[in-house]
Amino acid sequence: MSETSEGTRRGPTQQGVEIGVAVAAGLFGALIMYGSWLVGIGWGVEGPKSGFFPFYVGLIITGCSVLIILQNFIASEEGQLFADWGQLRSVMAVVIPTTVYVIIIPGFDVPLTSIAVPGLGLYVSSAILIAVFMIWLGKYALPKALAVAIGVPVVTYVMFEKWFLVPLPKGPIENLLGL
Repeated sequence: MSETSEGTRRGPTQQGVEIGVAVAAGLFGALIMYGSWLVGIGWGVEGPKSGFFPFYVGLIITGCSVLIILQNFIASEEGQLFADWGQLRSVMAVVIPTTVYVIIIPGFDVPLTSIAVPGLGLYVSSAILIAVFMIWLGKYALPKALAVAIGVPVVTYVMFEKWFLVPLPKGPIENLLGL
């Protein structure tokens, strides 16, 4: 890493990121509390209702989020850099493809339409992700990347499906091959 002063680097501040994460976590906690409230948070004849425990977990999450936000406003140490934009781009280069990978394994419904995109399954999705990471980020040659991208799912298939007898999500290609 190069020696640059804190003043010349640009990116989000530590305080801004902490407040942003606390707000997101607080909204998540509030959503948990709302859903729990809908199914019941009280005590029934048979004991606690199904929303009892999740409601209080959501309450704790939301309460901690409020405390973090207050702590940041009281401390007010504006200016400390969380990460520069180049570092965040490097992180996003891994996070975005991995998120797409998780979405395409089971498939998904296109929002606001009745279109359902079938999943590719674990094996094909894994082969694509491994090949993309090896070629794009690792700068490996195509033959080596394809060998690993095909080899890892094959080994995973043999290990889980044949030896451990644990079925993993399959897509249309696996079904076509009768796996």
